[in-house]
Amino acid sequence: MSGAIATGATTDPHAADLGRGSLLLAEVHRITARRFIRWLLAVSLVTYLVIVSIVGLTQFAKPSAAGLAHARHRVQAAVANQKAARDQCLKDPNRPTDQPAEQICGPDPAAGMFRVQDFVDPPAFDLQRDLPATAIAVGVATAALAFLIGATYVGAEWSSRSMVALLFWEPRRLRVMSVKLGVLAAAAALLGVLGQLIWLATAEILQSTRGAPTHLPAHFWSDLVAQEGRTILFVVLMGLLGFGIANLIRNTGASMGVGFVYFAIVENAVRVARPRWQEWLLTDNIAGLLSKGGYRLPVDSAAVSPGGGVVPGQPHEIFISNLHGGLVLGGVTAAIVAAGVASFVRRDLH
Repeated sequence: MSGAIATGATTDPHAADLGRGSLLLAEVHRITARRFIRWLLAVSLVTYLVIVSIVGLTQFAKPSAAGLAHARHRVQAAVANQKAARDQCLKDPNRPTDQPAEQICGPDPAAGMFRVQDFVDPPAFDLQRDLPATAIAVGVATAALAFLIGATYVGAEWSSRSMVALLFWEPRRLRVMSVKLGVLAAAAALLGVLGQLIWLATAEILQSTRGAPTHLPAHFWSDLVAQEGRTILFVVLMGLLGFGIANLIRNTGASMGVGFVYFAIVENAVRVARPRWQEWLLTDNIAGLLSKGGYRLPVDSAAVSPGGGVVPGQPHEIFISNLHGGLVLGGVTAAIVAAGVASFVRRDLH
């Protein structure tokens, strides 16, 4: 018993569970009670509502019956123009005969090749076109917000030195970090879900008030759910990345500076000096993770000769799949978080 008292250990499993629960509740309270996070969320919501209101009122208008009829007439004219161009191509005596006509002149045009919504003037909100594209934009903005929350969540504790005081209550450092990371991941996931739900509700309002009648293709909603799932994963990773950088540097402002230097300077320098390395850059892998079916990255293989001149190369594409993007982002985040946790566990906090 004296050994247990000396080391602060306990053999009561219920007491151990209570300790873990208390630490969890303390961290939940800590992240929800920070004024900066509350103000950040409030300002972000107000900014979102203002932007949506301005864009909805100025960029979209619900088409009238006459407007839809005019749009259908424009579709018929476009089909006629495409058909005339194809017929001229088929009659061209210089057309290569060793290749199929479909490959040289294109398929036979039909009204189904064009969408009436694309010919409405002024443009109307299009659920099929605008919902998935803007969902990605909302996800990127939410991820930036999660990065700030993750950075200030742990950075503020280092700045105020409350991290040291916390260890007097719970000296097991690995448990402290595990609970903090779990709470942040859950908060970031909740933030990502709320962001997508808010945009989905906004899109439904815009469609009903400023949208044109549309027939959604098969698998539209399943594809959207898959995209939103990847977006929420991205928000979680960015929240953990902000936490990891701030925990490693032990300063919120410095973590913001690191993010700015990387995205504004390092990535642009790599694109100029080593274009073939672009498939490992974070922004390109973000595009690979979020884009439906992956992201095709155009790369110019031009090189600099020993004399200083530029040797032209053959342009080609690098395909970054959803899996590739997720693994790269997850690997970078895990490495930075692990380095910060290892430093926290081993280093003297004084």
